[in-house]
Amino acid sequence: MGRTRIGALLLLLSTAAAIVWANVSAGTYSGFWETHLTVGVGDLQLDFTLHALVNDALMAIFFFTVGLEVRREFAIGELTSWSRAVVPVVAAVAGLALPALLFVLVAAPSGHAAAWGVVISTDTAFLVGALALIGPRGSGRLRVFLLALAVVDDIGALSIIALVYTEDFTPMPLLIAAVGLVAIYLVRYLRGGRGPIYATLAVVVWLAFLASGVHPTLAGVAIALLVPVYRPDRRDVEHALELARTFRQSPSTEYARAAANSLRESISINERLQSAYAPYVAYVILPLFALANAGVALSPEILAAAAQSPLTWGIVVGLVAGKMLGIWGSTGILRALRIGEFGPGLGLDRIAGGSALAGIGFTISLFIIDLAIDDPGAQNEARVGVLGASVLAFALGAVLFRISDARSTDDEVGQTLVRPVDPDRDHIYGPEDARYTIVEYGDFQCGFCLKASGSIQEVMAEVGPDLRYVWRHAPLTQQHPNALAGAEASEAAARQGRFFEFERGLFADQDNQLPSDIVRLAERLGLDVPRFERDLVSPGVATRVRDDMFDAEAMDITSVPTFFINGRRHTGPYDARSLIRALQTDTEGAPTWTR
Repeated sequence: MGRTRIGALLLLLSTAAAIVWANVSAGTYSGFWETHLTVGVGDLQLDFTLHALVNDALMAIFFFTVGLEVRREFAIGELTSWSRAVVPVVAAVAGLALPALLFVLVAAPSGHAAAWGVVISTDTAFLVGALALIGPRGSGRLRVFLLALAVVDDIGALSIIALVYTEDFTPMPLLIAAVGLVAIYLVRYLRGGRGPIYATLAVVVWLAFLASGVHPTLAGVAIALLVPVYRPDRRDVEHALELARTFRQSPSTEYARAAANSLRESISINERLQSAYAPYVAYVILPLFALANAGVALSPEILAAAAQSPLTWGIVVGLVAGKMLGIWGSTGILRALRIGEFGPGLGLDRIAGGSALAGIGFTISLFIIDLAIDDPGAQNEARVGVLGASVLAFALGAVLFRISDARSTDDEVGQTLVRPVDPDRDHIYGPEDARYTIVEYGDFQCGFCLKASGSIQEVMAEVGPDLRYVWRHAPLTQQHPNALAGAEASEAAARQGRFFEFERGLFADQDNQLPSDIVRLAERLGLDVPRFERDLVSPGVATRVRDDMFDAEAMDITSVPTFFINGRRHTGPYDARSLIRALQTDTEGAPTWTR
């Protein structure tokens, strides 16, 4: 989140700098960005202004990273499961449609109703940055929801740019682009040297889009959707570790290169590219875009004209009211109808704050203004509307989050189990209808959790069938690097009905939980190893562990083991005697937290 905050701050500073520059020296501002650059060889030349270079070339890299995120979310992320995807998908569609409708109704008298695309998109960079600055406590699940929503939102916005705001279309260059895209898809099968080939083909596809009349930034999206994405394969990781050990024993340039290449290849190209480009997009490209596009003249006459302009008010109403009502209203309907998964910590109060922040439509809104509006005066009024709407959306989101946080005191946060025990979901040891329940959030590499497992066995022996024990995951990944892998492996074992046997195996050998150790444990327990390995890299297993981690974050669990006895957080020692005393002091009417 540190990079997100810095990126949002740079975007804000660049916006302020552009406004000051345009108002102090409008001539130098417009003159600088209209400076022409010519690149070419012989008769083949491209002529760009600096403004076009930013909007057409650099922004193609931004849209490329957006496309990478879209590809990842649909392949191994939050949008792989329909029950999880339906809520952000429906919310995003409503957040596209309602703002456009309100804009058309309000802005129709201005004669610029066709510019409805200005209000359809959310600025993902500002959204995530604002959430990092003013978001509520334990906002991990809200952040994932908003990111998934933003991905669908981006798909809609990019599709509208391609279908609605493309002029002078020439089909022949798109055939060249199609051949280039096929070649990009096939590059994955080469054994080496893929980087230069990807780069060369990407330039060819971008030039073909430019020649076709389709906005060239969409080339970035098309290329990104063809870049492979997958979770790391156990064998690739093991091979990388072996080469690293070899280098450590016999340092040489050859072994160093082999180890580095193997480590790099164990991660999908999609994730490597996201990691490589993210700093440049956050720290260079988006601030440059803001500097080139946010230079709005703010003289009293212009502000007075904007205040009376249906175009300006159409943008403000569309982004601030339309986005919030569309997203919040649609999620409220889905929740009332019990459609889709929400999860603890994703209540309508928090969604309201996130929906308000979705009205920050900065980047793509300014981008579409240049495509949809020709008149410079109207463009200025539209930019005033976008800036004003972004400020209002940020302020509204901050107020709604403060109201949400004020509804729960510090003493209440984390004292009650946020997710009731569910026999269809949870790992339960003991009778499902037992009178008492102990829920443990733990980490398979934590020595204290190992000690607690012995205490639990003693408690089970003492209390007998009146007690059920539930394990949930809270791996401390900063302290225990293999804890997350162990948690996911236990979920893969659970798909074959062997969760607690695998749990005991992990606790029995906490120092050896590398991928090969985990597979050997599966073999020793008699699991179907090929199926186990497939499940180990499936999105469902990762999502199951991540759900527990988000629940732990929502309850402010920062150390393990953490116990909940009959739904209330246990404080103090967790030896067998202490846990039994806690059970004995529980009231007769204590809830058992069964769904």
